Amino acid sequence: MMRFDGKVVIVTGGAQGIGRCIAEKFSAAGAHVCVFDVKENPYFTGDLSKEDDLCEFCKKVLAEFGHVDYLINNAAPLFKGLPDCTWQEFNYALQVGVTAPYMLTRLLMNHFAEGAAIVNISSSRDRMSMPGTECYTAAKGGIAALTHALAVSLAGRVRVNSISPGWIETNGATYGGADASQHPAGRVGTPEDIADMVLFLCSSKAGFITGENICIDGGMTHQMIYHGDHGWMLNP
Repeated sequence: MMRFDGKVVIVTGGAQGIGRCIAEKFSAAGAHVCVFDVKENPYFTGDLSKEDDLCEFCKKVLAEFGHVDYLINNAAPLFKGLPDCTWQEFNYALQVGVTAPYMLTRLLMNHFAEGAAIVNISSSRDRMSMPGTECYTAAKGGIAALTHALAVSLAGRVRVNSISPGWIETNGATYGGADASQHPAGRVGTPEDIADMVLFLCSSKAGFITGENICIDGGMTHQMIYHGDHGWMLNP
């Protein structure tokens, strides 16, 4: 098991789902974990779309630890799109999914420790879509692009990478049959699949990796699907 004894880790959206798994794994590896989530949690409850909350959170972390080793931008934007996503909702999704990771990086820019790393959680929807998911997809595409921009701007100081999860079951359900077998990997993903990669990307073992996006989706985005081919059927 990789150790992160004494390291300071920020995990946004760390009170639930993938973020909670990431926070728990870092904690088990000896790190100090600072969670920022709109859901009640022991460290900081706040709204990532509000600049004042971002500033207050960073002041709290720096007052307690003086530096940050790893920033994990995991909080999820709204999952909406045409025709029901309003102007306000679309902008909220971008604020949570893109603006907040940018601002947290900017606020912490002079306080990252040597060997620091940022991992942004995007989605396989940064390259493929379902109907009615525009605000979510735009935010995930934005964070994937922001990743390589930050990697260049922070070159030599902070490594920046992103992960694009596919279908990750966060509620403990078990899927078999077609749900599992449609994945080339033969199963639906788990939060541990993502959390393990986050810890690896933050470790010294990933010291030559920056500006990269890693898609963890069981192979789904590499599978060509045509109506009538290999049993695939479209029923509009």
